Amino acid sequence: MPSINVTQFHPPFFLLLGIPGLETVHIWIAFPFCIVYLIALLGNITILFVIKTERSLRQPMFYFLAMLSMIDLGLSTSTIPKMLGIFWFKLQEISFWGCLIQMFFIHVFTGMETVLLVAMAYDRFVAICNPLQYTTILTNKTIIILGSVVVGRNLVLGTPFVFLILRLPFCGHYIIPHTYCEHMGLAQLACAPIKINIIYGLMVISNIVVDVILIASSYAFILRAVFRLSSQEARLKALNTCGSHVCVMLCFYTPAFFSFMTHRFGHNIPHYVHILLANLYVVVPPALNPVIYGVRTKQIREHVVKIFVQKE
Repeated sequence: MPSINVTQFHPPFFLLLGIPGLETVHIWIAFPFCIVYLIALLGNITILFVIKTERSLRQPMFYFLAMLSMIDLGLSTSTIPKMLGIFWFKLQEISFWGCLIQMFFIHVFTGMETVLLVAMAYDRFVAICNPLQYTTILTNKTIIILGSVVVGRNLVLGTPFVFLILRLPFCGHYIIPHTYCEHMGLAQLACAPIKINIIYGLMVISNIVVDVILIASSYAFILRAVFRLSSQEARLKALNTCGSHVCVMLCFYTPAFFSFMTHRFGHNIPHYVHILLANLYVVVPPALNPVIYGVRTKQIREHVVKIFVQKE
């Protein structure tokens, strides 16, 4: 193992340990991770292909779904290949800049997903509460603006993480007891005060809380509009159009919530549980999202079936 000069401001590399405490089963843990990654690749690429090739799917909801698939591909590819390298081949070393790049993309892609879920909630709000004005409100220009906000806000919020780490000395500390690089995990290795890092991290989390509040507000208006409908069939149809989005939100926010809660308050919980929950947060949603939309969305399901029937 290469030695680290403790006088260096930044180490040339970090060592990602994987899941400390479960080293003996790393090789077996990798198999479900690999399967999940393959599902994420196949599912999201299929959805992107279907939306691109079928003109009937050139609608706001499917544009947002295409953005979600691209984000999921980015998030899963930023994390899982390195995890598999650690679990199967003990490729624990990652360069200092490689670690920063991974950290940047993980925070940007997870942030983009939260903002996109807000945009998708707004799409459902307009579709149910103002159906006659749907096409005039959600024009191509509006979608481009929303897409720019999804990307732009998170580039602006994600970039300072890199500079906040660059300002810190590490005094030879280079071992990360995790499967990927993330901001606080790196900051805690530093031999200097990290109060600014903590404050900025909380500011970013507050933006996610605002996203959740906006989503909840949208659904409060949606439910109010739905329960004003006189027909039970109309109510069920309206609620069904939101089903996929609700499932995707649960897949994304549930592991994130438990990961956050165990990190902040679960001091007696084994460290490997923290890491497994943190892995679920970045690994599970990219695989489940295309499955949820593929099964629950009739247009996607029909076109996917048509593709495979034609191949046969």
